[in-house]
Amino acid sequence: MTLQGQSRPTRPAAADERRFFNRELSWLTFNQRVLAEAGNTEYPLLERLRFLSISGSNLDEFMMVRIAGLAGQVRRQIDEVSIDGLTPSQQLAAIREAVGELERAQQHAWRELRGELAATGVTLIESRQLDTAQRHWLKTYFLDRVEPILTPQAIDPAHPFPFVANQGMGILLSLVRQGDGSPVMEMILIPPALPRFVRLSRQTHTLLIQNIVLALGIKAVFLVLTLTGAGTMWMAVFADVGASLLVVANGLRLVRFRG
Repeated sequence: MTLQGQSRPTRPAAADERRFFNRELSWLTFNQRVLAEAGNTEYPLLERLRFLSISGSNLDEFMMVRIAGLAGQVRRQIDEVSIDGLTPSQQLAAIREAVGELERAQQHAWRELRGELAATGVTLIESRQLDTAQRHWLKTYFLDRVEPILTPQAIDPAHPFPFVANQGMGILLSLVRQGDGSPVMEMILIPPALPRFVRLSRQTHTLLIQNIVLALGIKAVFLVLTLTGAGTMWMAVFADVGASLLVVANGLRLVRFRG
């Protein structure tokens, strides 16, 4: 009995565990319902895109907060069973499967929405789709607006891995020094002040992700090094889909098209 004369709450018996939903899995089911709104054709196209981006940003926060807590319990070898009868490691295994399904559904929804956006005249292009004039314009754009605010950082025993802010984005580079052929690892963090999209044409609403612009201009940053490999880095555990979807939605807020 407590001081107020009330009994302390007790954990349910094993037979009662099936009466409870796991909190984390229930949240993922909720986010699936948010994602389902992206497929509702009764909504305007950009509103559907916004629902997709919300499901992505929700998932990022889920991975950074709730999954981080469960992972910490597993590292500390805490095996306490939750009210629904699952240990932290069992919850992580179930969550990993559910997150995989959610991310596949997000990518499917994005492919459909991207096609519908293109049909209205809003196109998000990749580097292989650039023509000569666009590449020339982007080179000038990179040298004037992007390159001056970039700070390459070496990664080696003398330089510890630099701090990366939560949801920070960057590009990891595998380089070779032209003088002696020695390998060099570098990282370029993408400044948050840079716009996430570059508009290539106001007439056709053609957009290019800033990451591609940066990747195209890498040679202008490393003059005495040869690039052997590069990869985009998104520091939000493994929920990388949220970054792309959120910036797409934010960038398209500024796009006006007839329809």
